[in-house]
Amino acid sequence: MPTTVSTDGTTLGYTRIGTGPALVLVDGAMCYRGSTPNDAIAKELAGRFTVFTYDRRGRGESGNTLPYSVEREVEDLAAIVKEAGGEAGLFGISSGAVLALEAAHRGVPVNRVAVYEPPFVVDGTREALTAGYTAKLEKAVADGNSGEAVRLFMRVGVGLPGPMVAMMRLMPAWPKLKRVAFTLPYDNAVMDGNQAGRPLPDERWSGIAAPSLVVDGGKSPQWMRNGVAQLAQRLPGSTYRTLPGQTHLVKAQALAPVLAEFFTPR
Repeated sequence: MPTTVSTDGTTLGYTRIGTGPALVLVDGAMCYRGSTPNDAIAKELAGRFTVFTYDRRGRGESGNTLPYSVEREVEDLAAIVKEAGGEAGLFGISSGAVLALEAAHRGVPVNRVAVYEPPFVVDGTREALTAGYTAKLEKAVADGNSGEAVRLFMRVGVGLPGPMVAMMRLMPAWPKLKRVAFTLPYDNAVMDGNQAGRPLPDERWSGIAAPSLVVDGGKSPQWMRNGVAQLAQRLPGSTYRTLPGQTHLVKAQALAPVLAEFFTPR
Protein backbone atom coordinates (compact mmCIF):
# COMPACT_ATOMS: atom_id res chain seq x y z
CA MET A 1 0.00 0.00 0.00
CA PRO A 2 1.29 3.51 -0.77
CA THR A 3 2.19 5.91 2.02
CA THR A 4 2.90 9.59 2.39
CA VAL A 5 4.32 11.72 5.22
CA SER A 6 2.54 14.45 7.15
CA THR A 7 4.12 17.72 8.29
CA ASP A 8 5.25 16.31 11.64
CA GLY A 9 6.81 13.22 10.04
CA THR A 10 3.90 10.84 10.64
CA THR A 11 3.58 8.13 8.00
CA LEU A 12 0.07 7.86 6.53
CA GLY A 13 -1.20 4.79 4.72
CA TYR A 14 -3.66 5.39 1.91
CA THR A 15 -5.40 3.69 -1.00
CA ARG A 16 -6.14 5.12 -4.43
CA ILE A 17 -8.72 3.59 -6.77
CA GLY A 18 -10.62 4.66 -9.87
CA THR A 19 -10.15 7.37 -12.48
CA GLY A 20 -11.45 10.90 -12.80
CA PRO A 21 -11.48 13.98 -10.54
CA ALA A 22 -9.79 13.48 -7.15
CA LEU A 23 -11.98 12.77 -4.12
CA VAL A 24 -10.71 12.16 -0.58
CA LEU A 25 -12.86 10.28 1.98
CA VAL A 26 -12.49 10.82 5.75
CA ASP A 27 -13.48 8.18 8.31
CA GLY A 28 -15.22 8.58 11.65
CA ALA A 29 -14.29 7.22 15.07
CA MET A 30 -12.36 3.91 15.22
CA CYS A 31 -12.75 3.30 11.48
CA TYR A 32 -9.86 2.64 9.13
CA ARG A 33 -9.31 1.04 5.73
CA GLY A 34 -10.80 -2.43 5.70
CA SER A 35 -13.30 -1.70 8.48
CA THR A 36 -15.16 1.34 7.27
CA PRO A 37 -18.21 2.39 5.25
CA ASN A 38 -15.89 4.58 3.17
CA ASP A 39 -14.38 1.47 1.55
CA ALA A 40 -17.76 0.58 0.06
CA ILE A 41 -18.44 4.20 -0.90
CA ALA A 42 -15.05 4.39 -2.66
CA LYS A 43 -15.87 1.31 -4.74
CA GLU A 44 -19.20 2.79 -5.75
CA LEU A 45 -17.53 6.04 -6.87
CA ALA A 46 -14.40 4.61 -8.51
CA GLY A 47 -16.00 4.52 -11.95
CA ARG A 48 -16.22 8.32 -12.03
CA PHE A 49 -13.56 9.57 -9.60
CA THR A 50 -10.04 8.89 -8.39
CA VAL A 51 -10.93 8.08 -4.80
CA PHE A 52 -8.48 8.27 -1.90
CA THR A 53 -9.13 6.57 1.42
CA TYR A 54 -6.57 6.74 4.21
CA ASP A 55 -5.89 5.61 7.74
CA ARG A 56 -6.24 8.48 10.15
CA ARG A 57 -3.30 8.74 12.53
CA GLY A 58 -3.10 5.95 15.07
CA ARG A 59 -5.06 3.54 12.88
CA GLY A 60 -4.20 0.84 10.38
CA GLU A 61 -0.92 1.55 8.60
CA SER A 62 -0.58 5.14 9.79
CA GLY A 63 1.71 6.33 12.57
CA ASN A 64 0.78 8.15 15.75
CA THR A 65 3.29 10.90 16.46
CA LEU A 66 2.54 12.58 19.80
CA PRO A 67 1.32 14.91 21.15
CA TYR A 68 -1.99 14.74 19.33
CA SER A 69 -3.78 17.86 18.11
CA VAL A 70 -6.58 18.53 15.65
CA GLU A 71 -4.14 20.72 13.73
CA ARG A 72 -1.98 17.63 13.11
CA GLU A 73 -4.99 15.78 11.70
CA VAL A 74 -5.71 18.71 9.38
CA GLU A 75 -2.09 18.52 8.23
CA ASP A 76 -2.58 14.81 7.59
CA LEU A 77 -5.54 15.55 5.35
CA ALA A 78 -3.53 18.22 3.55
CA ALA A 79 -0.84 15.59 2.86
CA ILE A 80 -3.41 13.24 1.33
CA VAL A 81 -4.85 16.07 -0.78
CA LYS A 82 -1.32 16.79 -1.99
CA GLU A 83 -1.01 13.14 -3.07
CA ALA A 84 -4.32 13.60 -4.89
CA GLY A 85 -2.83 16.36 -7.04
CA GLY A 86 -2.96 19.41 -4.78
CA GLU A 87 -6.72 19.91 -4.76
CA ALA A 88 -9.61 17.49 -4.28
CA GLY A 89 -13.21 17.04 -3.36
CA LEU A 90 -13.60 16.12 0.32
CA PHE A 91 -16.18 13.86 1.95
CA GLY A 92 -16.40 13.02 5.66
CA ILE A 93 -18.72 10.77 7.63
CA SER A 94 -19.66 11.04 11.32
CA SER A 95 -16.81 12.66 13.30
CA GLY A 96 -14.78 12.47 10.09
CA ALA A 97 -17.32 14.92 8.68
CA VAL A 98 -16.31 17.44 11.34
CA LEU A 99 -12.63 16.87 10.50
CA ALA A 100 -13.43 17.49 6.83
CA LEU A 101 -15.20 20.74 7.74
CA GLU A 102 -12.23 21.79 9.85
CA ALA A 103 -9.78 21.07 7.04
CA ALA A 104 -11.81 23.10 4.55
CA HIS A 105 -12.20 25.90 7.11
CA ARG A 106 -8.43 26.02 7.71
CA GLY A 107 -7.60 26.32 4.05
CA VAL A 108 -6.80 22.79 2.85
CA PRO A 109 -7.33 23.15 -0.93
CA VAL A 110 -10.68 21.50 -1.62
CA ASN A 111 -13.06 22.35 -4.43
CA ARG A 112 -16.17 20.90 -2.79
CA VAL A 113 -16.93 19.43 0.62
CA ALA A 114 -19.71 16.99 1.55
CA VAL A 115 -20.55 15.55 4.97
CA TYR A 116 -22.82 12.80 6.24
CA GLU A 117 -24.28 13.06 9.74
CA PRO A 118 -21.67 14.83 11.87
CA PRO A 119 -22.86 13.80 15.36
CA PHE A 120 -23.55 17.24 16.81
CA VAL A 121 -25.77 17.48 19.89
CA VAL A 122 -27.36 20.91 19.64
CA ASP A 123 -30.45 20.69 21.85
CA GLY A 124 -32.15 18.62 24.54
CA THR A 125 -33.38 15.79 22.31
CA ARG A 126 -30.63 13.53 23.68
CA GLU A 127 -28.32 13.60 26.68
CA ALA A 128 -25.46 16.04 26.15
CA LEU A 129 -21.85 14.88 26.36
CA THR A 130 -20.24 16.69 29.28
CA ALA A 131 -16.72 17.24 30.54
CA GLY A 132 -17.36 14.26 32.81
CA TYR A 133 -17.67 11.96 29.81
CA THR A 134 -14.43 13.32 28.36
CA ALA A 135 -12.61 12.80 31.67
CA LYS A 136 -13.82 9.21 32.01
CA LEU A 137 -12.88 8.42 28.41
CA GLU A 138 -9.40 9.89 28.77
CA LYS A 139 -8.86 8.06 32.08
CA ALA A 140 -9.84 4.72 30.55
CA VAL A 141 -7.35 5.30 27.72
CA ALA A 142 -4.61 6.47 30.11
CA ASP A 143 -5.16 3.38 32.27
CA GLY A 144 -4.88 1.09 29.23
CA ASN A 145 -8.47 -0.05 29.75
CA SER A 146 -9.40 -0.14 26.06
CA GLY A 147 -12.53 -2.21 26.63
CA GLU A 148 -13.92 0.38 29.02
CA ALA A 149 -13.07 3.17 26.57
CA VAL A 150 -15.03 1.44 23.81
CA ARG A 151 -17.91 0.72 26.20
CA LEU A 152 -18.08 4.39 27.26
CA PHE A 153 -18.04 5.56 23.67
CA MET A 154 -20.75 3.15 22.56
CA ARG A 155 -22.94 3.51 25.63
CA VAL A 156 -22.58 7.24 26.38
CA GLY A 157 -21.03 8.76 23.26
CA VAL A 158 -23.16 6.95 20.69
CA GLY A 159 -26.07 6.29 23.04
CA LEU A 160 -26.56 2.59 22.35
CA PRO A 161 -28.64 0.59 24.85
CA GLY A 162 -26.68 -1.22 27.55
CA PRO A 163 -27.73 -4.75 26.49
CA MET A 164 -26.62 -4.04 22.91
CA VAL A 165 -23.19 -2.88 24.08
CA ALA A 166 -22.91 -5.96 26.30
CA MET A 167 -23.60 -8.17 23.27
CA MET A 168 -21.01 -6.31 21.21
CA ARG A 169 -18.31 -7.47 23.64
CA LEU A 170 -18.95 -11.04 22.42
CA MET A 171 -18.63 -10.21 18.73
CA PRO A 172 -15.49 -10.75 16.60
CA ALA A 173 -15.20 -7.00 15.92
CA TRP A 174 -14.72 -6.11 19.59
CA PRO A 175 -10.94 -6.83 19.71
CA LYS A 176 -10.47 -4.67 16.59
CA LEU A 177 -12.31 -1.82 18.26
CA LYS A 178 -10.19 -2.16 21.37
CA ARG A 179 -6.98 -1.88 19.32
CA VAL A 180 -7.88 1.64 18.21
CA ALA A 181 -9.71 2.72 21.38
CA PHE A 182 -6.82 5.04 22.28
CA THR A 183 -7.85 7.24 19.32
CA LEU A 184 -11.30 7.97 20.77
CA PRO A 185 -10.10 11.14 22.55
CA TYR A 186 -8.84 12.32 19.15
CA ASP A 187 -12.37 12.28 17.75
CA ASN A 188 -13.63 13.89 20.94
CA ALA A 189 -11.18 16.75 20.30
CA VAL A 190 -12.32 17.01 16.69
CA MET A 191 -15.90 17.49 17.88
CA ASP A 192 -14.67 20.60 19.73
CA GLY A 193 -17.38 20.64 22.40
CA ASN A 194 -20.21 20.62 19.87
CA GLN A 195 -21.99 17.72 21.57
CA ALA A 196 -22.92 19.66 24.70
CA GLY A 197 -26.55 20.39 23.83
CA ARG A 198 -25.88 23.97 22.70
CA PRO A 199 -26.51 25.50 19.26
CA LEU A 200 -23.57 25.45 16.87
CA PRO A 201 -21.59 28.72 16.82
CA ASP A 202 -22.72 30.94 13.94
CA GLU A 203 -19.28 31.54 12.43
CA ARG A 204 -17.55 28.31 13.41
CA TRP A 205 -16.75 27.20 9.84
CA SER A 206 -16.88 30.61 8.18
CA GLY A 207 -13.60 29.92 6.37
CA ILE A 208 -15.26 27.40 4.05
CA ALA A 209 -15.55 28.99 0.64
CA ALA A 210 -16.12 25.81 -1.38
CA PRO A 211 -19.66 24.62 -2.20
CA SER A 212 -20.92 22.26 0.51
CA LEU A 213 -23.39 19.39 0.77
CA VAL A 214 -24.90 18.30 4.09
CA VAL A 215 -26.65 14.90 4.18
CA ASP A 216 -28.56 12.89 6.77
CA GLY A 217 -30.69 9.77 6.85
CA GLY A 218 -34.46 9.91 7.11
CA LYS A 219 -34.52 7.17 9.78
CA SER A 220 -31.69 8.57 11.91
CA PRO A 221 -32.53 9.77 15.44
CA GLN A 222 -34.03 13.23 15.74
CA TRP A 223 -31.15 14.63 17.78
CA MET A 224 -28.72 13.83 15.00
CA ARG A 225 -30.95 15.20 12.26
CA ASN A 226 -31.42 18.40 14.29
CA GLY A 227 -27.66 18.90 14.40
CA VAL A 228 -27.26 18.22 10.69
CA ALA A 229 -30.04 20.66 9.80
CA GLN A 230 -28.48 23.31 11.99
CA LEU A 231 -25.10 22.81 10.31
CA ALA A 232 -26.73 23.33 6.91
CA GLN A 233 -28.08 26.65 8.17
CA ARG A 234 -24.60 27.68 9.33
CA LEU A 235 -22.85 26.98 5.99
CA PRO A 236 -23.68 29.72 3.48
CA GLY A 237 -24.93 28.35 0.19
CA SER A 238 -24.92 24.74 1.34
CA THR A 239 -27.26 22.09 -0.05
CA TYR A 240 -29.13 19.92 2.47
CA ARG A 241 -30.28 16.44 1.45
CA THR A 242 -32.06 13.67 3.36
CA LEU A 243 -31.77 10.05 2.21
CA PRO A 244 -35.12 8.30 2.82
CA GLY A 245 -34.86 5.10 4.84
CA GLN A 246 -31.20 5.57 5.78
CA THR A 247 -29.63 5.68 9.24
CA HIS A 248 -26.18 6.59 10.54
CA LEU A 249 -25.07 3.24 9.10
CA VAL A 250 -25.76 4.52 5.61
CA LYS A 251 -25.70 2.16 2.64
CA ALA A 252 -23.08 3.03 0.04
CA GLN A 253 -25.55 2.38 -2.78
CA ALA A 254 -27.87 5.07 -1.36
CA LEU A 255 -25.23 7.71 -0.66
CA ALA A 256 -22.84 7.29 -3.59
CA PRO A 257 -25.20 8.64 -6.31
CA VAL A 258 -25.81 11.80 -4.28
CA LEU A 259 -22.07 12.31 -3.81
CA ALA A 260 -21.38 11.58 -7.48
CA GLU A 261 -23.86 14.24 -8.56
CA PHE A 262 -22.44 16.81 -6.15
CA PHE A 263 -18.76 16.20 -6.95
CA THR A 264 -19.12 15.96 -10.73
CA PRO A 265 -17.51 19.10 -12.22
CA ARG A 266 -20.10 21.57 -13.51
